[in-house]
Amino acid sequence: MCGRFGLTRPERLDLQRFGVEHVPPLLPRFNIAPGSEILTITERDGGRVAELLRWGLVPSWAKEPSIGNRLANARSETVFEKPAFRSAIRSRRCLVLADVFYEWQVVPGQSRKQPHAIRMVDGEPFALGGLWEYWRPREGDGDPLVTCALLTTDANSLMTGIHDRMPVIVPQDQFGPWLDSRTPDPAVRDLMLPVQSELLEAWPVSLRVNNPTADDERVLEPVDVE
Repeated sequence: MCGRFGLTRPERLDLQRFGVEHVPPLLPRFNIAPGSEILTITERDGGRVAELLRWGLVPSWAKEPSIGNRLANARSETVFEKPAFRSAIRSRRCLVLADVFYEWQVVPGQSRKQPHAIRMVDGEPFALGGLWEYWRPREGDGDPLVTCALLTTDANSLMTGIHDRMPVIVPQDQFGPWLDSRTPDPAVRDLMLPVQSELLEAWPVSLRVNNPTADDERVLEPVDVE
C-alpha cells in the first residue's frame, strides 16, 4: 500500500514536463495522509489540468462519502474488477505529483514497523498513478466531491526488503497514454508494472512520520537501525 507521500519542493515542478501551464498555490508537504487535498493532473476536453483532489476515492454510487476513508489505494491486479474502481480505471485516470513516498518494514520480534522514505535518485518530482471519481449527494444536500485513489503494484527488487507493495510510478514518456481514456485495458495494465529499482533510493526514518500532523522536513531525517 501507499499510506503517505510528500511533495516537499513544489518549486521544482517542471510544468512543461507535466504538460500544464499552472498549478494551484502549494506549500511544501512532507507527510501527506489520506483525506488530504493532493495535487493531480487530469485530462479534460483534450487538455491537461492541474487541480487539488481529495485523497480517498468516493464511488459515484456511494451512499455516504465516508467510504473514501477506506479507499485511498487500489491494487493494480484487481482494479479492473472491483466495483469501486472499475469504471474510473478505464476512463478517469490521473497523475498524482510527489517527490517522496513512505513504506513500513516489518521488524522481526517487534510490534512496531520501521518506516522508510523512498524517492528518485535525482531527487526530482515524479508522477504516481491514480484514478479519480465524481460523487454527488443523492438527496441534493451537501457539496459534490471529486476524489482520487493511488494505485499500487508489486514491489521491485529495492522495495522487497521493505514492503511487498509500492505505488505505481508512471514514466514521463507514458503520461499521455495513462491520461488518455482511449488507451486499451492491456496497455493500461502494462503501465502499472513496478518502476525500475535503479531509479529509486530508500533510507530509514523515525517513527515521527507515523503522526499525520508531523508535516515538516524532520520526517525525512535518516536514522540508524539495528
